[in-house]
Amino acid sequence: MSLDVYLNSSTTIKSECEYCGSEYEKIKEFYHANITHNLGTMAEAAGIYKHLWRPEELEITTAKELIAPLTEGLKKLKGNPDFFKQYNASNGWGVYEHFVPFVEDYLNACIEFPDAIIEISR
Repeated sequence: MSLDVYLNSSTTIKSECEYCGSEYEKIKEFYHANITHNLGTMAEAAGIYKHLWRPEELEITTAKELIAPLTEGLKKLKGNPDFFKQYNASNGWGVYEHFVPFVEDYLNACIEFPDAIIEISR
C-alpha cells in the first residue's frame, strides 16, 4: 500500500488522444509523488501525518497551506535522524533515508506551485 500525492491545476487543459486524435479536457498535473504507508508512523512522530495522508481532515486544499507544516516537519526530521530512524520499517520498505527526500521534494513542489490543488490517493 502506498500514498500518492498530486498537485494539480484548478482548471482543465485541452489535450489530444495520441491514438485517435480526438480532443478532450484534463486536469494539468504539476507534481506527483508516491511513498509507502509504512512511513505513516514516522510522519506522525514528525507532526505531519495528517498533512500528508489526510489534508482534507485539516481543511487543507492548496499547496501553499502545506508549506509551513512541511517546513516544520522537515526541520524535526533533519534535526534528530536517530530518533526518527527508530520508525524505519523492519522489512526495509519505508525508511528515513527515503522519507526525508520525499518530504523535501513535496515541500519544494508546494513552494513552486502554491495555488495548486492537493489530491491524495491512499
